[in-house]
Amino acid sequence: MKTRLIGLVFVGVASLGLSGCVINLGEGDSDWNHWEKTQSANRDNLTKLNLGMSQDQVKVLMGDADFYEAYMKDDKEVHVLFYRTQRTKGDGKTTKDECTPVVISNNAVVGWGEKAYLSI
Repeated sequence: MKTRLIGLVFVGVASLGLSGCVINLGEGDSDWNHWEKTQSANRDNLTKLNLGMSQDQVKVLMGDADFYEAYMKDDKEVHVLFYRTQRTKGDGKTTKDECTPVVISNNAVVGWGEKAYLSI
C-alpha cells in the first residue's frame, strides 16, 4: 500500500513538472522555413530585374548576396551576385549551385541565370 502511494505521488509530481513542456510543430520560423521564404522571395525578385539596372538597384531589390565575385575583363568591371533560389540538399549550408547569379558589367545588369554567368 505504501509503495503504491509513493508511486502515485511520483506520477503526480512528474506530470506537474512535465506540464510545461511543449513541442511547437506549427508556425514557428524554423531554419527550413526561413530558407524556403528566402528562396521564394529571391525567385520573385528575380522577375523584377531589368537589364541595365545598377548594382545599387539590384541590392535594394534583392538584398545582400549569398556569394559575390568581382574581376576585370577587357577593361570592364564585372560583378556577379549569387542569390539562393533552390535547395539541392538539406545540409544546412548554401552553395553556389543553389543560387542564381546576377551579372553586372560596368555597373549595369547584363544578365542573370546560368547562361549569363557562363557567357562572361
